[in-house]
Amino acid sequence: MLYFVATPIGNLKDISYRAIETLQNSDVILCEDTRTSLTFLNAYNIKKELISFHKFNYKEETPNVIEMLKAGKTISLITDAGTPCISDPGSELIEQMNKNGLKYSIIPGACAFLNAFCLSGFSTPFEFVGFLPDNKKELKKLLLDIKAQNCTLIFYSAPHNLIADVKLLFKELGDREACTVRELTKLYEEIEYFHLAEGYPKEPRGEYVLIVKGNQNNLSDLNNLSIVEHYEYYVNLGMPNNDAIKQVAKDMGVAKNVIYNHIVELKKK
Repeated sequence: MLYFVATPIGNLKDISYRAIETLQNSDVILCEDTRTSLTFLNAYNIKKELISFHKFNYKEETPNVIEMLKAGKTISLITDAGTPCISDPGSELIEQMNKNGLKYSIIPGACAFLNAFCLSGFSTPFEFVGFLPDNKKELKKLLLDIKAQNCTLIFYSAPHNLIADVKLLFKELGDREACTVRELTKLYEEIEYFHLAEGYPKEPRGEYVLIVKGNQNNLSDLNNLSIVEHYEYYVNLGMPNNDAIKQVAKDMGVAKNVIYNHIVELKKK
């Protein structure tokens, strides 16, 4: 059996009895970073075999994990902090578990982006984006996808990337209300509110959750526009023609080809 176990995101007391019991009963614990995890595990006197399992080695380690599970081992997977399978290779492992017909379960607990979102006071719905991708093609597609979103956007950002991330989001999304949360659940937990146009006002320190309000153009206002005006609105935001058509169709709840045909016919006139 494989357990995905949520661990504290700051305060070591933020752990459930069930999580501790599960880790104590495991034969092996998979860790994002064994050195980081030891601080938490030693605090609860959990002495088990630790195996590194992270984004750089999961492809090589996954077959070994599958074999151990088939041999009857009980394994837990933990990350450096928080709930597994969010911005880590846990989801890829689940895919292989399903392919091999193996059982797994989640032991719930702390989650950084949910805590930060609640602290922000920004409204629902929200979309969790995670870290901005390094790949330029993937980044461009992502920014186009989220540009017109009305929901609150939640990002993770490392201290060496935060200032650049804020500048990029301002450039691509325009000025919006934002906030950062750092040192979650710790003594010096900090929330900082600002506008993207201002940039992040402090020297970054530690890992951040960056929360940005969604596009404030009300969807009902957009739907009062004609189809062409609605389409042109998204094109003016920088969307490619096909993406703009797709977004209009989504907003209006109709098939994409309906919007496409309407625009083509009008352009012929």
